Amino acid sequence: MSDLFWLTDAQMARLEPFFPKSHGKPRVDDRRVLSGIIFINRNGLRWRDAPADYGPHKTLYNRWKRWSDKGIFARMMAGLAAEHVETKTVMIDATYLKAHRTATSLGGQKGGRGRLIGRTKGGMNTKLHAICDSQGRPLNLFVTAGQVSDYIGARALVSSLPKVDWLLGDRGYDADWFREALKDKGIRACIPGRKQRKKIVKYDKRRYKRRNRIEIMFDRLKDWRRVATRYDRCPKVFLSAIALAALVIYWI
Repeated sequence: MSDLFWLTDAQMARLEPFFPKSHGKPRVDDRRVLSGIIFINRNGLRWRDAPADYGPHKTLYNRWKRWSDKGIFARMMAGLAAEHVETKTVMIDATYLKAHRTATSLGGQKGGRGRLIGRTKGGMNTKLHAICDSQGRPLNLFVTAGQVSDYIGARALVSSLPKVDWLLGDRGYDADWFREALKDKGIRACIPGRKQRKKIVKYDKRRYKRRNRIEIMFDRLKDWRRVATRYDRCPKVFLSAIALAALVIYWI
């Protein structure tokens, strides 16, 4: 197949510092296995449908599950994103990700809790909250159930905000506590006020137009079928799929 994905030597060099140490028997070809994992995630395939060029599909799945449980893919993205120092502007937003029936089968109470899947007008969804830099590159990601308010994501992400001058956000983040938290960190908020506010909130409309970059980032992440549609029951594994997409698109 001519359209197979393969990591380059330069990309492998950037990822290798985050690889866990091999104990006992050496791992099989990292480049081949990771390239196969990326191919599966990008195209939304079943693991058994992996092209033979990437080796046994069980090897791909076992590596994917083991490293996802350890949070290695998320650390890769966070580590490479941390190498970039943003000093001017960050943006915050959230988007819905449709949950497939294989992820929403909540038959038993024991396995149905804590999957971060909620029912909304659009069906069963997961919500992805994100912070990105001035170029629209993701810096931090957080996943909740679909019906959860944007405030919850803001509370989780505000402590990880870098030292910047501005934060851009839509009306969903217009809350006094959030504005005060940004002020305490020395960050100016460019957030329009909710229509219910009695006092009009002034904001830089020209600067606010740049917020479309985080919308573009979400669109690019959703080009990966395993991100646009959640197939995985485990939220930690699903977050790894999102982090892997962000890693490949923006940071390697």
